[in-house]
Amino acid sequence: MRPIVLLTALLSLGLGTSVVAQQQPSANMKIVAEKIRADKKLLVADNMGLTEAEAAKFWPVYDAYQASLGTIAQRNLALIKSYAASYNTMTDATADKLLTDMLAIEQDRVALMNSYRPKFAATVPAMKVARYYQIENKIRAVINYELADAIPLVP
Repeated sequence: MRPIVLLTALLSLGLGTSVVAQQQPSANMKIVAEKIRADKKLLVADNMGLTEAEAAKFWPVYDAYQASLGTIAQRNLALIKSYAASYNTMTDATADKLLTDMLAIEQDRVALMNSYRPKFAATVPAMKVARYYQIENKIRAVINYELADAIPLVP
């Protein structure tokens, strides 16, 4: 796997600095993690066109949503690590468990999106909520592309 691309992808998914520290212990990694999160927030801000009043309501909900996404991202990272650890000794039972876990993570991600939809709708008009979800989807598509490129198929 390309470590910098994967690191960026994982941080963009919302992982905290503790995960980064596990991969590469360094005081500077905390700074890198914060920079990536700030860059994502800037990307969202640049594309949302929020008024001052909307921004005051939107950003606290965004921050809470990102924290919840981070929990899901940590589960996804654990799944990737489990896959890597069992890759050379993969059995049908292991593959089935990994698939079940992956689907559960995806279901929880969709449930999170659904649970935050009314919260975002209370802060901005529906078109801006849709735009925000599009931005998140585009970021996720890039991350998923990088992960798909880096993670081999089941043997």
